[in-house]
Amino acid sequence: MRRVREKLDGYYGIDMDSAGRSRGLAFMWKKEFDCSFVSASMHHMDFRVREGEKEWRVTGFYGWPDVSDRHLSWDLLRLLNGQSSLPWLCIRDFNEILYSTEMKGGSRAQWQMNNFQAAVDFCGLRDVAWEGYAFTYDNGQAGDNNRQRMIDRAMCSEAWLEMFPYAKNFHLDREWSDHASLKLIFYRREIGGKTRSRFRFEQVWVGEEGCEEAVCRGVEKGQGDLVSTIQACAKELQAWKKISIGKTNRALETKHRQLTRLNEGDRSDVAVQKRRKLIAEIAGLYKQEEQYWRQRSRALWLKDGDRNTKFFHSKAGERKRKNYIPLLIDDDGRECIGNEEVAKLVVDYFEGLFKSDEPTNFNEVLLGLEGRVTDRMNRLLRMDYREEEVVEALN
Repeated sequence: MRRVREKLDGYYGIDMDSAGRSRGLAFMWKKEFDCSFVSASMHHMDFRVREGEKEWRVTGFYGWPDVSDRHLSWDLLRLLNGQSSLPWLCIRDFNEILYSTEMKGGSRAQWQMNNFQAAVDFCGLRDVAWEGYAFTYDNGQAGDNNRQRMIDRAMCSEAWLEMFPYAKNFHLDREWSDHASLKLIFYRREIGGKTRSRFRFEQVWVGEEGCEEAVCRGVEKGQGDLVSTIQACAKELQAWKKISIGKTNRALETKHRQLTRLNEGDRSDVAVQKRRKLIAEIAGLYKQEEQYWRQRSRALWLKDGDRNTKFFHSKAGERKRKNYIPLLIDDDGRECIGNEEVAKLVVDYFEGLFKSDEPTNFNEVLLGLEGRVTDRMNRLLRMDYREEEVVEALN
């Protein structure tokens, strides 16, 4: 994990190596975030986060895997609860379920769930609203030997939920791991439907078969002016990209839909074998896509690398970052969420910024200005025009 962290230049991070059955832990965050380390062990990592006026804590938690040691998990949870009064988010693998409905296959002793419930109640934690397939763990076995559990979760205090009322925890599809990844969204998505993505020409398309022909078709379809020609070229390139460049992406999307159905389906021998084969196919597609972009980046670097442009620093990196404003805060401290509220606040702000207050008393301002017109100059300017002056000016 340390090698992965070292390759990510835009991130800070802390990692703990694995020991025995205890898995290694890692916590990474973007460098622009105000995140402070508090404490860590083989079973937790605790941090303090500041986001503008908001301050809260987040704990990555890993419960003891052995049932005989599980009480240590709840002792640690209670200990962490008493160390800070900040709004609290506690997330990841608790290695236990709260209720019998959170398992599929096998059995669970009631006292195990009761102990977890008691620790959660003591700490005042509750589940963040989640979406996706309920069971985040699958042992990968077939038939009666299959065990599925919801042991990966995001839990928070009431104060944290008041701070982030629209937070949602998404259970992503399992791929190579026996655990599903969790994706926590803090803010509600914009209301008003999907926004149209902006077209961007990718340098890596240069030299691809069909790219030049698409541009030529766009030039022919243009109406003669620059704007219409660019628009026609963009339309042709988008159509060409969808057919020629997006083959791997479309294949991955299809495979992931199949994987979702298999993850949520039965665990017969046939289904398990089919899932293993599908995972191998997805891995092959990822490798194929990675190899393609690496080759394109290398080819372009060898050809044009001496230009030292921003593109070659990123080397065909991802460029589809969305400029998304989750919310704005008005002068009264109220959070404005969604397209309409955010747009109205922005318009009101700039109207107030550039609107005149219609001042009437200019004396104070004028007293601070140094005069350029002397009294003599002013008398000459205020004199009546003479007839010979008008004639001279007109001639």
